[in-house]
Amino acid sequence: MTTSTLDQPLSFQTSPDQYRHWKLTFDGDIATLAMNVDPEGGLREGYELKLNSYDLGVDIELADAINRLRFEHPEVRCLVLTGNLDRVFCAGANIVMLRSSSHAFKVNFCKYTNETRLGIEDAAENSGLRTLAALNGTASGGGYELALACERILLVDDRNSAVSFPEVPLLGVLPGTGGLTRITDKRKIRRDRCDVFSSIAEGIKGKRAVEWDLVDGTGPLSKWDEMVSTEARRMADEQPARGDQGVAFPPIEVECSEAEDGSPIRRYRYVTLAFHDSDRTCELTIEAPDACAQSADEALAQGAEWWVMQAFREFDDALLHLRMNHRDNALVLVRAKGSEATVRTTDALLAAKGNWFVNEVQHLVKRTLKRLDLTSRSLFAIADQDTTFVGSFLEIALACDRIYLLNDPEIPVHMGVTAMNAGALPMSNGISRLETRFLGEPERVSQVLAHQDREHFDAETADELGLATYAPDEIDWEDEVRLALEERTSFSPDALTGMEANLRFAGPETMETKIFGRLSAWQNWIFQRPNAVGERGALQCYGTPNRPEFNLERT
Repeated sequence: MTTSTLDQPLSFQTSPDQYRHWKLTFDGDIATLAMNVDPEGGLREGYELKLNSYDLGVDIELADAINRLRFEHPEVRCLVLTGNLDRVFCAGANIVMLRSSSHAFKVNFCKYTNETRLGIEDAAENSGLRTLAALNGTASGGGYELALACERILLVDDRNSAVSFPEVPLLGVLPGTGGLTRITDKRKIRRDRCDVFSSIAEGIKGKRAVEWDLVDGTGPLSKWDEMVSTEARRMADEQPARGDQGVAFPPIEVECSEAEDGSPIRRYRYVTLAFHDSDRTCELTIEAPDACAQSADEALAQGAEWWVMQAFREFDDALLHLRMNHRDNALVLVRAKGSEATVRTTDALLAAKGNWFVNEVQHLVKRTLKRLDLTSRSLFAIADQDTTFVGSFLEIALACDRIYLLNDPEIPVHMGVTAMNAGALPMSNGISRLETRFLGEPERVSQVLAHQDREHFDAETADELGLATYAPDEIDWEDEVRLALEERTSFSPDALTGMEANLRFAGPETMETKIFGRLSAWQNWIFQRPNAVGERGALQCYGTPNRPEFNLERT
């Protein structure tokens, strides 16, 4: 199987004592996350992370820091994102890293980066973590996109520092992690001004940056620290505290082994990811334990050991491992198993939001399910013997492209709904997976949800409710699933990625769906065009004496 462009499989786990690129400090209820990228700290050899430019390793640390603030530091009410270099906040994604990476790596890098940006926005919206970008120097490309993910942006006025999107004039690509979408849909800047801004390599600074709403304020270097401190204090005071005592965010343990045919297996406590290299499929299974916390206070006392937090952190790690380290994989067979009672009890606690911690776990589940939605693999839910697609586990099945349901009264297959299926775990389009599934038959949503106070329903009822794509009996089950797998893995991966990305987000368009839709289309296309990555393309020529040569045809 093809792995990442790295010599070793990429890990998405880290901790503050391992950070090479960020420094996280605290002053009461205000946290500061300062970017100080180690130039020699790239994930692989061959590029230097100059001027706080970043690669995937920088973003892995950023994502970890945001999660730790949400779970370990509920006392924090405002986060200040800033830089530790003189006159530079962040130069954006490292160009040599992009130039020397495979196309698939570039697109997955952009996707993870934007999921991390969305995590910052989600923390502000749902965790009471106000966010302030204090741009102590120039913010270019992805550096400015990081600032855009924050609620407020301040820019130092030192007659030199600017914000810019130089990708079009310098690199022949686009601000690929949501930049264009955020200046139009989030900051609602005029189209003509966005056009000018995105065409000026040197960017815009000072009063014009404020006038055009590219930043919210500027301040001279002599008063910079005071200005940032005052604004952070104001933002923190506007936000009520969530709690006093945080919950540890420990590393996830995983056991790696091989099947008899040499295919890798990753076993976590509640999740298993088993590859079948011979047919380019894998099985992703999540399982609920027999016992669980019965109250929000008990869940808080268990902390990271609360099974649902642990399970969905494992599920998330498995998805990231699949994306970046097994890109030849074509099809994921998804199963959910374990105690239905545990899932129902846990879902009731999540829906009630009895304390800040339970609220955070609900949003962790939501973000993990969104990661599943956005994973460019074919996803088939397999509801066969002893599976438990109930409540939050049913959301996993609804995220899949198809649901295969074994319809045999002699074999128990549990499917059911809880309050978590009624909109508590929305997709990127802002509505539930049931609403998205039944966009043309909205009455079916209430018909399905009418079962939430009952125990699971049988396969025939689930099929009648529209929850199955196919529901063969035991005689036809094996052949029908086998043929479906063989057919799916024979198709063009490019065509499948495009088809699936188009079909998964029916209904309303939001900033999120625009970002990922454009990432799938614009970046997938532009990152492969000779004008960007050809021998004399702009991305290839940047930083060299060569000038780019463009094919001047408009397509």
